Amino acid sequence: MLRTEEMLLNVGPQHPSTHGVFRLVVKIDGEIIKEAKPVIGYLHRGTEKIAEDLQYTQIIPYTDRMDYLSAMTNNYVICHAVETMMDLEIPERAEYLRVLSMELGRVASHLVWFGTYLLDIGAVSPFLYAFREREAIINLLTELSGARLTFNYMRIGGVKWDAPEGWLDRVREFVPYMREQLQGYHDFVTGNEIFHQRVKGVGTYTRDDAINYSLSGANLRCTGVEWDLRKHESYSIYDRFQFDVITRQEGDALSRYHCRMGEIEESLKIIEQAVEQCPEEGKILAKVPKVVKPPKGEAYVRIESPRGEIGCYIASQGKKEPYRLKFRRPSFYNLQILPKLLEGENMANLITILGGVDIVLGEVDG
Repeated sequence: MLRTEEMLLNVGPQHPSTHGVFRLVVKIDGEIIKEAKPVIGYLHRGTEKIAEDLQYTQIIPYTDRMDYLSAMTNNYVICHAVETMMDLEIPERAEYLRVLSMELGRVASHLVWFGTYLLDIGAVSPFLYAFREREAIINLLTELSGARLTFNYMRIGGVKWDAPEGWLDRVREFVPYMREQLQGYHDFVTGNEIFHQRVKGVGTYTRDDAINYSLSGANLRCTGVEWDLRKHESYSIYDRFQFDVITRQEGDALSRYHCRMGEIEESLKIIEQAVEQCPEEGKILAKVPKVVKPPKGEAYVRIESPRGEIGCYIASQGKKEPYRLKFRRPSFYNLQILPKLLEGENMANLITILGGVDIVLGEVDG
């Protein structure tokens, strides 16, 4: 009789395919995964503890390094929390520049996911195309902020500086170009029979599973839950824009793909409207004291990042440093369901499932 023995296998913590310094200890019987245990913490920086010794304005650069593919939304959530505590009114032009930078960042983040996910499952060309379009966005955000990845553009009360001359026109020109390329992605990948066979029905979970595991973003919406904080708990000026919340019903890797690709199109709609509505001139920073001291109390705000709901809790004692600061990091919560998804799966589907969750390890580890 043929007999197999269970074996422990370390996947990671090398970077390729694990999307960061992440280790997964899997117990396999032949090709079947019996158990999977994520091991995290290799990128832990202690951001929340460090923040207790920093002034509020000094914390902003640390948020760039959490979800390093979504620095603009990270910048915004800490600023939004402090502004909520101080009851600040943000100048209109600053709000439009914030929305434009966050939505451009969302498209860039989804492009990285699209390219690397296809690379994970064996397709090389989509990665090259996705990074070509991402480069165009990075160039726009570099013009705006002066940086290429850790933008550090948001400020408490507004933004660091105004958009350079002609920047809005270049953003306006980018939208139709990106739509054309997006259609090419669909022609190339979305209708591809091999791609469908690789991801359809893989890593499936239910609506109840998604809610019970506190999933958010595309990982929640792929089960039919229509929940997007930009729409349902609107912040900044998102209530001024017409866009749809993309949902699917299947709850598998293919449905998560469709959700993220649909979200690129919806972000382009928001960008298009924001460019047209943005005031031609105006203040870009509210009247904020040089040393920011929110009043004594607590505040929690949450916004929609490319990976889901990112929240920021601040406890203030009226000093220039927070008494306590806590981030709700969507990648950390979304990762919780991975052991459940991998149990009983074929080893060949491990990376397909992990890549479909779309985690950034800087955010998982904090």
